Amino acid sequence: MAKALVIVESPAKAKTINKYLGKEYVVMASLGHVKDLPKRDLAVDVENGFRPHYEVIEGKKKLMQELRDAAKKCDSIYLAADPDREGEAICWHLQEELKGKKGPDEGGPKFFRVMFNEITKKSIEKAFEKPMAVNINLVDAQQARRVLDRLVGYKISPLLWDKVRRGLSAGRVQTVAVRVIVEREREIRAFVSDEYWTLDANLAAKKTPYFDARFFRRGEEGPEIKDQAASDVLVADLEGAKFIVKTVGTKEKKRNPVAPFITSTLQQESSRKLRFSVKRTMALAQQLYEGVEIGSEGSVGLITYMRTDSTRVSDDAITEVREYIAGRYGPQYVPATPNIYKSKKDAQDAHEAVRPTAAMRTPEEMSAFLAEDQLKLYRLIWMRFLASQMNPANFDQTTIDVNADGVGGTAYTFRATGSVMKFDGFLAVYEEGKDQKDEEDDELTHKLPAVVAGEELKLRSLKPVQHFTEPPPRYNEATLVKKLEADGVGRPSTYASILSTIQEREYVSKEGGKFKPTELGMVVTDLLLESFNDIFDVKYTARMEQDLDSIEEGKLDWREAMGEFYERFMKDLENAEEHMTNIKRMEKPTDLTCDKCGKPLVIKWGKHGSFLACTGYPECTYTRELTVDLPDLDNADLGEQGAEEYCENCGRPMVLKKGRFGTFFACSGYPECKTTKQIGAAQKKAVIQLDEKCPQCDNNLVQKYGRFGEFTACGNYPTCKYIKQKTIGVKCPECTEGEVVERRSKRGKTFFGCNRYPDCEFVAWSRPVPEKCPDCGGAYLIEKFLKSGNFLQCPATGCKYKREVALAELAAV
Repeated sequence: MAKALVIVESPAKAKTINKYLGKEYVVMASLGHVKDLPKRDLAVDVENGFRPHYEVIEGKKKLMQELRDAAKKCDSIYLAADPDREGEAICWHLQEELKGKKGPDEGGPKFFRVMFNEITKKSIEKAFEKPMAVNINLVDAQQARRVLDRLVGYKISPLLWDKVRRGLSAGRVQTVAVRVIVEREREIRAFVSDEYWTLDANLAAKKTPYFDARFFRRGEEGPEIKDQAASDVLVADLEGAKFIVKTVGTKEKKRNPVAPFITSTLQQESSRKLRFSVKRTMALAQQLYEGVEIGSEGSVGLITYMRTDSTRVSDDAITEVREYIAGRYGPQYVPATPNIYKSKKDAQDAHEAVRPTAAMRTPEEMSAFLAEDQLKLYRLIWMRFLASQMNPANFDQTTIDVNADGVGGTAYTFRATGSVMKFDGFLAVYEEGKDQKDEEDDELTHKLPAVVAGEELKLRSLKPVQHFTEPPPRYNEATLVKKLEADGVGRPSTYASILSTIQEREYVSKEGGKFKPTELGMVVTDLLLESFNDIFDVKYTARMEQDLDSIEEGKLDWREAMGEFYERFMKDLENAEEHMTNIKRMEKPTDLTCDKCGKPLVIKWGKHGSFLACTGYPECTYTRELTVDLPDLDNADLGEQGAEEYCENCGRPMVLKKGRFGTFFACSGYPECKTTKQIGAAQKKAVIQLDEKCPQCDNNLVQKYGRFGEFTACGNYPTCKYIKQKTIGVKCPECTEGEVVERRSKRGKTFFGCNRYPDCEFVAWSRPVPEKCPDCGGAYLIEKFLKSGNFLQCPATGCKYKREVALAELAAV
């Protein structure tokens, strides 16, 4: 009988740990949290010190019984969840559920807490040699965060349901993240672009190459050139001027390596270089941490724990990586002493930076065992760690100042700067990504000739260029994470869920990989700041994170922190319940009139956002979509609603409408004319009447554009609901009577089936091809488009026939 039970979060982690422990241990997985606050009520007793009422999560009761049964057979229980607040809370809840009525002195099991930053044999053995107790301070910090989030969500969300629409939610950190995006969008919209000019002189020295020097100074004045008139004056004054080298300065410049990854920098760099979302990055990192099958070694944890804000690295890891660098790149790449990086002041240095568990496991060696995306992330982590323990890169930076005397006697200075790499150092392995180019990048592209002071240069051309100042860019995932971390909002371990939630709630959307607030996001943000500006203030949210850190360190009682927050929160809540604007009942007057009856139009709020509606409702049901968002109405001209569109079938004006799948044009003659027209960046498809007749009711078929693309259906919908099935020109290989047609599942995934369904139940997820399998004689093959190539393969169980084909061959099949 096993004497000890070990409980971790995931089966993958359990599998990796199990091989390092002896047969006397049983390793089981809790599959994450086992207890939480129930959804049916607040589940927080505010009157009794904010005591939370936890329950075993629905769906985990069977698992908990299995864990109880296993615990009864063991005298020691080791709780080995992840080494952070959430992991500590999981351990606490497991201990509460498994301890039973007997204490350790009465024959009950003993509980131990074991933590490790990496899942390696050495790390696990070390953790089990010195087990600890559950850290109640960490549990309290997690509990405080959970209660805070429940109070905000449970109290404010019903307000939004009442004032805006059902299904909305507010979150303590989520709302601040949306606020940051909304405020940036308003900066962009309010931005007024200014014109400015630059002037480059293309010069030739005695030696090659030609080079550009930029106008730098006019006498003692700066280089500002406001407009073309000023540029023309400057160019005219320089015609015929002599360009003489004034000074040549060269200095050595060092570029230091960057620290190994912490959670936030891993998320940012993965977004910049790999185009992975924060959520994708953390999921892949979790897989690499918990263990991957590495041939005969079995399951191996390849990186250290990925939720960390510490740049600390163990002495063993530093020794190993320095030896590896010296062996692969040479001793000149290894600094005299290890590079030490300073962590943030509130970092938990019990953790380490995100690094490979063994530098000797190169990405090349791991490529045979890792999936493509796993390998990409592992390579990024491995290269960053190696680079962090290498010497700086050295450059020679040269600056050339050139004088030119204008026709009017004004002295002008032009400057050229370039850099040449002398020693690549850490850049031999890795270069950190950037959100935008800087001067350093420009310098490296400038190749300068060897010149001396007093040398006369030949002016080849003057190149005036017009520019306009640009608004600040929208946030992408990398820059938003960077902003939130810099402001102290949330923790990097929560950013993945925050970014997912604000998109799922439709508060923000992504355009070209950048966050843009939706009309709903702007409306909800404005309403919440109207009543809860202090609660959703960036600085206050950051202070609450600091309080959670203080609770974790045992410096602050979590109930005290809750009390201070709750007092402020309830005052705001009472005010909001009475004074928050009710968007649902809003009727904002406009100067516009109804196209049908001539009565005034008002702005209303509906399920799909703001719209124009006739005041003659219900007698007149005319509505029209707004082309501006509700929060921007005060600065908008509603008379300019875009170019007029006319119905292709009856000639009446088309009006904008908004439905469940977005904005579209609809004929103002509805219901007599039901023509609609889809609009969008890439899709502008009208409802087109076809000559083909419906086989069920003999009306004309129409071509439409729906949620999943173009389709053909009866024009007499909804009386007739016939939809023409899309055949692929292949007889059903099962019944040989029907045709194979393309279909879509309820979730929109394409599959193929027989048009005689339900008489014939043939179905395939890949497109069938009418070609017999040469190996097993199967009736058909299927198309497969893989990263390794395009194939035709046999779907029969046990048959391994597969051959690579060109796309042209597939198209011809």
